[in-house]
Amino acid sequence: MRTIVIASMLALGTAGAQAQDDGRYTLRQTDEGYVRMDNRTGEMSICTERAGQLVCKLAADEREALQQEMDDLQDRLDALEKRLAAIETGRQDAVGGLPSEDEFEKSLGYMERFFRSFMGIVKEFEREERPAPERT
Repeated sequence: MRTIVIASMLALGTAGAQAQDDGRYTLRQTDEGYVRMDNRTGEMSICTERAGQLVCKLAADEREALQQEMDDLQDRLDALEKRLAAIETGRQDAVGGLPSEDEFEKSLGYMERFFRSFMGIVKEFEREERPAPERT
């Protein structure tokens, strides 16, 4: 049991060290603090030391892009919530809804005429294909 605990602790310690030392971030010192670059995404953050800890914030241009994306997502969410509210209140025009009784009857009339015409064509072909009776 003791061996398992020690092995687990060593594995966790190694995993933590690998996560910190994977080369993802590059840190450069500036006059005001530090600049941290994410080597995978290219994202830049401005970092300062506070109470012995490094505190990083997104750079201004990235913050604007992030804010724009959040605004776009909020607009989409508002539109979806509005549509959902219209559906829940039973407004058929919000989603197209079901056709009215008159529209349904009109469509049914079209289909009936189509099938009658189609069956007429089928019957004509059947008559043409029948061999004439043999007369001797």
